[in-house]
Amino acid sequence: MAEVVEQRVDRLEEALMKLAYAQFNNEMGLKELREENLKFQREMAAFKNEMLDFKNEMAAFKNEMSDFKNEMLDFKNEMAAFKNEMLDFKNEMAAFKNEMLDFKNEMAEFKNEMLDFKDEMAEFKDEMAAFKDEMAEFKRKVDEDIAEMKRERREMNLQWGAIANKLGTIVEDIIYPSCRRIAREHFGAPDELEFEGQRIRRPYQRGDRREFDGILVWPGHVMLLEAKATVRPEYLEAFDRFVAEGRFFRYFPEYVGRRLIPIFSSLSLTEDEVAWLTAHRLYAVAMGEEAMALLNGDELQERPATSS
Repeated sequence: MAEVVEQRVDRLEEALMKLAYAQFNNEMGLKELREENLKFQREMAAFKNEMLDFKNEMAAFKNEMSDFKNEMLDFKNEMAAFKNEMLDFKNEMAAFKNEMLDFKNEMAEFKNEMLDFKDEMAEFKDEMAAFKDEMAEFKRKVDEDIAEMKRERREMNLQWGAIANKLGTIVEDIIYPSCRRIAREHFGAPDELEFEGQRIRRPYQRGDRREFDGILVWPGHVMLLEAKATVRPEYLEAFDRFVAEGRFFRYFPEYVGRRLIPIFSSLSLTEDEVAWLTAHRLYAVAMGEEAMALLNGDELQERPATSS
């Protein structure tokens, strides 16, 4: 009996040992499972953060693509505007070419007329002794021809004015040489000037540089020339503001205290433009019958001195 009990006790102890070992294995498995779960949660958090960063990067990329699309649209519009400008320029050049062709034809006709006139003069010289009465008739014809030549010369000057309006700075080269004569005849300038120059660039502040079409200086006076191939209201208004605000003397402080004589010039000025310049006390210079002329000198002869 005691042996049976002892065997049962041994089997019971063996069963308890197996149960304890199984429980230990279960606890180790649960521990490993918890650790793997924590590791998985950490990896999921990191993956979530990576996805959030990727989402933000995609949003930024989308904004960049939107900006790029807008820039390309602006560029397309600029190219369309440039194309239109080039088309306008092409049309203007075609018109200019036609004008030059007409002018060439007129000059050829004029040359032929002069050759005919020369032949008539030779014939008249041969017949002069025998045909005294024809002398008066010839003189009358000559006077008519001279009058016609003067008329054609005035028309030619006007045609040159229309052509030069399309040639940019060549206008300054035509107008500037007349400034010395106008300065002498209308403002008492001496033959020897202190200074004169054309297309003078002068800085005022850093990044602020201005070009002046022409400047003549003599004791107590400064003549400022503004020359334009084409006259527009904004050009007149800008020149008026520049003079009225005294900005000239910011660029030329060495002339402070002298009388400023502001001249706005072009090869042709309308009566309304001359009237506008006179009302704003600015001198107007344009092509006269034979040369550049001061158009409103009499109206502004009582003009007070303009200085800093």
